[in-house]
Amino acid sequence: MAAALASSPLVHLTTSRLRLPRPRASASNSAPGPGCSSGVCLGWRLTVGWRPARRCDRLRCFSNDGGGGEEGEKHGEEEASAAAAPAPAPAETQVGAVEEQASERSRSGSFSSSSSSSGTPGVSSEPPLLSFSVDNIDTVKLLELLGPEKVDPIDVKAIKEKLFGYTTFWLTKEEPFGDLGEGVLFIGNLRGKREEIFAKLQRQVRELTGDKYNLFMVEEPNSEGDDPRGGPRVSFGLLRKEVSEPGPTTLWQYVISLLLFLLTMFSCVELGIASKISSLPPEIVSYFTDPNATGPPPDMQLLLPFVESALPVAYGVLAIQLFHEIGHFLAAFPNNVKLGIPFFIPNFTLGTFGAITQFKSILPDRKTMFDISMAGPVAGAALSFSMFFVGLLLSSNPVGASDLVEVPSQLFQGSLLLGLISRATLGYSAMHAATVSIHPLVIAGWCGLTTTAFNMLPVGCLDGGRALQGAFGKDALFGFGLTTYSLLGLGVLGGPLSLPWGLYVLICQRTPEKPCLNDVSDVGSWRRAALIASVFLVVLTLIPLWDELAEELGVGLVTSF
Repeated sequence: MAAALASSPLVHLTTSRLRLPRPRASASNSAPGPGCSSGVCLGWRLTVGWRPARRCDRLRCFSNDGGGGEEGEKHGEEEASAAAAPAPAPAETQVGAVEEQASERSRSGSFSSSSSSSGTPGVSSEPPLLSFSVDNIDTVKLLELLGPEKVDPIDVKAIKEKLFGYTTFWLTKEEPFGDLGEGVLFIGNLRGKREEIFAKLQRQVRELTGDKYNLFMVEEPNSEGDDPRGGPRVSFGLLRKEVSEPGPTTLWQYVISLLLFLLTMFSCVELGIASKISSLPPEIVSYFTDPNATGPPPDMQLLLPFVESALPVAYGVLAIQLFHEIGHFLAAFPNNVKLGIPFFIPNFTLGTFGAITQFKSILPDRKTMFDISMAGPVAGAALSFSMFFVGLLLSSNPVGASDLVEVPSQLFQGSLLLGLISRATLGYSAMHAATVSIHPLVIAGWCGLTTTAFNMLPVGCLDGGRALQGAFGKDALFGFGLTTYSLLGLGVLGGPLSLPWGLYVLICQRTPEKPCLNDVSDVGSWRRAALIASVFLVVLTLIPLWDELAEELGVGLVTSF
């Protein structure tokens, strides 16, 4: 850790930058106190950053080799013997010795001070300099003080002089770039086609600085107009790779992912058991459904016989979510994009709220962001709708009546689109009853479609939010996100699930995705049209059937308006 810290450009301190004022000469401090090394003492309380300096006889002393205690006394004895030695060597010899000692300390990784060879031998005419060893630095505290790694000014100067110019990008000014201003944003005028210039600059930055930085092409902030060649005006941002690239997956993340997956399996089994509510023991049903129920909780072992029959629903919901994640990975593989492990979110109403899957590499462009984000919901929705429609067909077939389960008909009022499809498939007489006999595939498909629709909402870091950011940009995501939060807060989308889903998004998924390397190029009109159609279907899926329409269609028994 010390070696890595010493190589950091933020810790390259020079003696000219690290000088301490010399104390005034007086009778009390005209000579070094006992135990002080090289006679450098300060008569006031001084701390270096967060670590207090060594105290010697109520004075602050700093040794030139970063040592303390016995080493300071050793240096004092050496100085005493040097004072009693013969006359000093010539100036050239002293200068050579000082240079050799300085180079040796530089190789050892310490910050050391140097003294002038002019003046009285053994007494420096320069102010005393602070030196300390990297091994004695609390690296955690130092990183907290220094903040994130910033770009090297030398590299910035080289990029400005050798890369930018009349034929590529005419630089006009610079601004801070990044969340904490740790990067540099180059603002100017583009001198060619943006994709060609960006590819050329990326290659030249790698050749000039190696594998240290990532170059981003972003829209110019606060631009007064579009580029004369068409499209928005662009700027180029420079960030160090350790700042801009996501970190690797840690062991604790693997453990948390495994625990969440086990909880999701349990919640899916619980969903399968709840789907058989008509055949469950009455005491258990009343305990979980009646808010006025009193008395001790019932024996949960009564539910064990229903676990096996609940597995088909649980398997169906888990298969949909796994297929959703496989869609993401299949779309990311051809684009050389690394994805993190999925963190499944359990939910006892739908089985699961989906999964949180992080990007573990920077996306090359917005098309890649759109394709990867849409691949998961499309795959999950395709499998969910297949299960839902096949389940409806099996529900209307008298041959498979033994496999059907009884569910309250009011459940079909939770979705306008799915309720209309169910009414068209099962008919008025089947739907206009207290309970409806359906196949377990209908429940699995319904839950999968609802979960997919929730994840396609255009907000934050959800799949829908990433797809919207890729198709229309980050600014459009803010307006759509605010509208989505309002609809969830009013209960217009999702019905009784709107509040828990809104809280989940605010806690886990509210932050937009980081920009791509090429965050300017357009994704094309057909991708935008596909997103608009998807959002329209999402709204139809999450809007509940209102009472008047449910009564007219015969979906459930509606007694009040």
